[in-house]
Amino acid sequence: MANRWIAEWRPDDPGFWAYTGRRIARRNLAFSIFAEHLGFTLWTVWSIVAVHLGSYRFSTDQLFWIVSLPNLVGSALRIPYTFGPARFGGRNFTVVSVLLLLVPAVLLAVAVSDPATPYWAFLVIAATAGLGGGNFASSMANITHFYPQERQGAALGLNAAGGNIGVSSVQLLMPLVIGALGLAAAGLFWIPFIVAAALGAFFLMDNLSSARAPAREQLRIAGRAQTWIMSLLYIGTFGSFIGYSTALPLLIKSQFPERASLVWLAFLGPLLGSLVRPAGGWLSDRLGGARVTLAGFAAMAAVAALVWQGLARHDFVLFFGAYLLLVAATGIGNGSTYRMIPAIFRAKATAGLAPGTPAHEAALAAGRRDASAAVGIISAIGAFGGFFINRGFGGSIAGTGGAGAALAAFAGFYVVCALLTWACYLRSAGPVAGLAAARV
Repeated sequence: MANRWIAEWRPDDPGFWAYTGRRIARRNLAFSIFAEHLGFTLWTVWSIVAVHLGSYRFSTDQLFWIVSLPNLVGSALRIPYTFGPARFGGRNFTVVSVLLLLVPAVLLAVAVSDPATPYWAFLVIAATAGLGGGNFASSMANITHFYPQERQGAALGLNAAGGNIGVSSVQLLMPLVIGALGLAAAGLFWIPFIVAAALGAFFLMDNLSSARAPAREQLRIAGRAQTWIMSLLYIGTFGSFIGYSTALPLLIKSQFPERASLVWLAFLGPLLGSLVRPAGGWLSDRLGGARVTLAGFAAMAAVAALVWQGLARHDFVLFFGAYLLLVAATGIGNGSTYRMIPAIFRAKATAGLAPGTPAHEAALAAGRRDASAAVGIISAIGAFGGFFINRGFGGSIAGTGGAGAALAAFAGFYVVCALLTWACYLRSAGPVAGLAAARV
């Protein structure tokens, strides 16, 4: 190993995995989770900061714009971030991407320290928090290469959950930090952790030579139909998770103003959704990702209707309980859809090849590179769902006075996603019947 580059990496070889691969993979996974967790905290910190901007007298719709913009920018950044590990090395890119989190952390403190900060400046500064959203794509694309196929569901689930739970930690800790140290501390608090994560990645993570690929080669994955089908499904799972998680504090404050003191409970939604995400990957390893994804979309459509009922009846207990179930369902779907991605591209790459042959091994490596590239595009497109969810709520409240219209639209979209999952990955006579047979 030179400059922390590993030249030989064969995770699907049982002997290599047992004696060498497992230890290295776990170390890289641990620091990947730490870095990605911080990315999510900075990406979603405005979901809490926006609730504390009362002195600026912004409307509810304006506040939803502040919460929405980090989702929009973070989604767009996920595409170039996907190609970072393959171009520069997973360890190298992790160091850089973590250090970039200093930008939104410092600018947040600057924005809230001046009572004269204009609305447009809040929008621009909140948009820089999107740097944290890009981290997910690079982290997942990198970790995909470290684990054998049969362990990727659990590994990717843990990596993603460690990041996703950053939404919960921000919503739990920041009200306490803001109350004790002031609003500027919502940015400054994270600086020591960012530095620690960068140092840990620099000294203890690795780059894989086998994961390197030119950006042009990776971009070819955008021409695959499966990339776009899975992107749409990921809008419904991860896009819903990040959207519902960041919208909850403002929803409580705007729809139940008499319960504004309970905004701190919002952390339970992303916490639950993050904790169950590995379960989605674990179930998918055993039952098949498409089956779990189909069940997840069915549950999301049904529970969205319950959330709507809670709002219509102005019943906070029903609303909040149903909302937690809704976020939990998105967490299961996050794990299952991510398990589907490497399985799909592995099945496509190795179709018709005998296991154990040189051609099969070469196809496995190519399939892993394809999956890594697809992860970035799919996670980027999927993350736009977080923007749509927040803008849906903001527009619905501005136009109708409530969030019911938005929830009805979301439920309808989940029905479409469930039908698409069945038609493409479970129907034996469907257009990708070979993938259905491979138990994607």
